[in-house]
Amino acid sequence: MAKTKSLVWILIFIIAQLTPGGRAAWAAEALTANSTPNSTQPAICSNQLPSAINAVIQRPQFQRVRWGILIETLSYKETLYSRSSSNYFTPASNAKLFTTAAALQHLGPQYRIRTSVYSASTNPNTLRLVGRGDPSLTDAQLRELAQQLKKKSYKQVEQLIVQDGYFSGPEVDPSWEWGDLQEYYAAPVNSLIVNQNAVGLTLSPQAIGRPLQLSWADPLGAIAWQVENNTITSAVGSGALIEVNGVLGKPLVRITGQLPVDAKPNSISLAVINPAESFLRHFLAALVLEQIKVQHAQVVSSSLVGNEQELAAVESPALATMVAETNTNSNNFYAEALLRSLQAKITVPPSTTSTKQNSAEIGLNIVKQVLTELGVDPQGYKLVDGSGLSRHNLVTPEALVQTLKAMAKSSLAEVYRASLPVAGVSGTLKNRFLNTPVQGILQAKTGTMTGVSALSGYLNTDYQPLVFSMIVNQYEQPAVTIRQAMDEIVLLMAHLHRC
Repeated sequence: MAKTKSLVWILIFIIAQLTPGGRAAWAAEALTANSTPNSTQPAICSNQLPSAINAVIQRPQFQRVRWGILIETLSYKETLYSRSSSNYFTPASNAKLFTTAAALQHLGPQYRIRTSVYSASTNPNTLRLVGRGDPSLTDAQLRELAQQLKKKSYKQVEQLIVQDGYFSGPEVDPSWEWGDLQEYYAAPVNSLIVNQNAVGLTLSPQAIGRPLQLSWADPLGAIAWQVENNTITSAVGSGALIEVNGVLGKPLVRITGQLPVDAKPNSISLAVINPAESFLRHFLAALVLEQIKVQHAQVVSSSLVGNEQELAAVESPALATMVAETNTNSNNFYAEALLRSLQAKITVPPSTTSTKQNSAEIGLNIVKQVLTELGVDPQGYKLVDGSGLSRHNLVTPEALVQTLKAMAKSSLAEVYRASLPVAGVSGTLKNRFLNTPVQGILQAKTGTMTGVSALSGYLNTDYQPLVFSMIVNQYEQPAVTIRQAMDEIVLLMAHLHRC
């Protein structure tokens, strides 16, 4: 889910809910369970729904807020409510609905991303690792590659080359806000990925008056960082408040604030600065564990593979699994990697390699092509990234509903729908709509960034299965206030019946 914040992470006790491996949505989106309004609601007729919704969104506190809403029946086009549904809104993570729909349609649910190690035909002791942007790859898979090489009797490598040229173009979208770039949810996406290009840092209280102890989850990932620790351990009951500030263009992070002496350790996660070099360090460490010595190692930008023998390989989970991670946990990193992976079926002649198109642009073009073929109006959205983190994305609720309907009619309907969070059960809706009539029957994609809240998906009701999109922009209230109103509207939908 796209998040745009200021430079400062505050209230670290919220951020502590996130782990480096989870890469889930921003805490404010996931931790909204108890904000669900009272679900006691009498049944209403379909012709009463518009006035009931208007009563919610026309409250005085929402007079300056932009609402975009479209609610239709799923099986045929009966519009139950529409408000500014053909107008553009900033969608936040609802943009992932487009990216994942295109990925499933274009690559297929069983598509996997392969990371390979080759031996040079002229010198078997020269190894070439080719990364292809697998967002799921971790140290465990690198260890598996090293073990495969060991089984082939490798004890020493004269030269190790790791290729970071499968994806072309910027590793982070130029339109992302610079204050996000240190954050795990805006980690750079390249061809050589390990541990989602993020590193975790834990802050633990010490004796009162002493700085917090800092410990990295991954010492290799910490090598590139310089930390200014201006924290303090405070007295019991003094409250927890930590600020983490990055410095644009520098491998420097400044941490200030306090944790009470009796507080539990708190974890944050930072984006890796040079992911290719980080990948190389991790792979070298995996080789060391298998007692394989490397004399020389380097990162190159080449994307070409000649007639070399593949010695070892690991594959990502099936695309259906990666799409589920993308949507259920609103994983920005996966979304951006999948957007770039859409180029996999495009063959670029070697002679044009130096001038080949930006991988993200290729992906965006394929998204538009696929959605147009599905019947989604190409004028209904303007995307600049795959995750929704950019504020330059523009989407209409109508285009989101069209996408949801088109996927529901496709052969991939079950896979796509299963990738969405389920109210009160999973992902970013796990703590929302608990003990309400929609728990377990609402499947929808959330979206949250400063001034933006969105919810689009499917709702099974006694009236008819429904498809809907709600996007709220330009609000100054706390996000929880907006979500409460949105949840009220969902509960109104759940109580529809035929009169």
